[in-house]
Amino acid sequence: MTLEEYIKTLQQNGKITTVSKSISRNLEIAGVLKKLEPEPVLFENVKESEFRVAGNLFCNKMQVADYFGITTEEIIPTLSNAIVNRSEPEQIDNAPCQEVIEDKVDLDMLPILIHNKIDGGPYISSGVVVAADPEYGQNLDFHRAMQFSKDRMVARVVKGRDFHKFLERNGEVDVAFCIGNTPEVLIAAATSVETGINELEIANALSPIRLTKAKTVDLMIPADCEFVLEGRVVLEEKHDEGPFIDLTETVDVVRQEPIFKVKKITHRKSAIWQGLLPGRSEHKILMGMPREPTIFKKIKERGIDVLDVYITPGGASWLHVAVKVQKKNEDDGLQALEAAFAGHRSAKHIWVYDEDIDIYSDEEREWALATRFQADEDLLIKDKEAGSSLDPSAEPGTKLTTKCGFDCTKILDSKGKSYEKAKFPEVDLKKYLGE
Repeated sequence: MTLEEYIKTLQQNGKITTVSKSISRNLEIAGVLKKLEPEPVLFENVKESEFRVAGNLFCNKMQVADYFGITTEEIIPTLSNAIVNRSEPEQIDNAPCQEVIEDKVDLDMLPILIHNKIDGGPYISSGVVVAADPEYGQNLDFHRAMQFSKDRMVARVVKGRDFHKFLERNGEVDVAFCIGNTPEVLIAAATSVETGINELEIANALSPIRLTKAKTVDLMIPADCEFVLEGRVVLEEKHDEGPFIDLTETVDVVRQEPIFKVKKITHRKSAIWQGLLPGRSEHKILMGMPREPTIFKKIKERGIDVLDVYITPGGASWLHVAVKVQKKNEDDGLQALEAAFAGHRSAKHIWVYDEDIDIYSDEEREWALATRFQADEDLLIKDKEAGSSLDPSAEPGTKLTTKCGFDCTKILDSKGKSYEKAKFPEVDLKKYLGE
């Protein structure tokens, strides 16, 4: 399925707002997306470009679940299964993403958004990057990129990620920035798997996709994406990158980052540019949700009956984790905390709850903390260890941070105390209020 086909489905079901009036890629589109979040939006008349823009498409787990035709509770097992049971995608010629092959490279023709007044320039924020290494093969990942000329961008390359390893090993790497993808590819690109695993095979296991060969680089790319920017990233050729809004909604610093030289632009005839607001819901869900299966797996390996994991938006969908378990042993809560920290080393605060708590409800999570937690027995403190570079309060230069875990589960021997919420009668209002 192409992104345009999915958007048509949203239109048929009345689940997307269409903006027909003229609007600018410079701050205005981002402002509307922020105002309407989490409602999907399609912009049909962009002042600076002939192409349409869509955003807010996958802002929460419900939207992702609806796309796959599953419940939110089924997301973790579905993604876990795809990671384990990867499959080879079909390869095709005459791909939709190459219906138009531009004669010259001119990034100004694209509706690359300026999201915030502090932005260092127009930014690709939804770009899924395909890269390859002679030994490890292809890799899929997210990398933001800032335009600074008609054919050059500067890419934020995070140290430690596979793409950075490829650059260090080879000095320069051919890449394809693919914009306008559906959740199979988006989620696969955000998963954490061993170097050498081709994430496009995870995408195909989630829902069948098609690949095609890029025009100027030796890479297999998603055939049904909307736009492809092919080129090369050179490690030693640097340019200022930033400022930009990070996942935590704080302003990231300006760095010297590698230059992305764009060789070729291809796209669908009726291509739609995929906008993604930095630091907001869609950014957060695509960053955090793919880490949940890893946490789930680590807890399960300890023999604990884990039911669900939620990396919460309030923790920037990265630093805070809520876990639901079926408690069988008195130390299951603390054991689950240790396992969860091992499953997501960037987590700063983690809470474990019983099966009767809705971990998607802020109110219920707070209620469990208030009624089932005692700090002298249920608080796990992990003093000064490596956390996330995205945490502005971590120790500068080292990422060292103090982590805390909260066991908000009931004690098994309640000694006569009640930990249950009183339940009111369920009634059919139609019986009393009519149709």
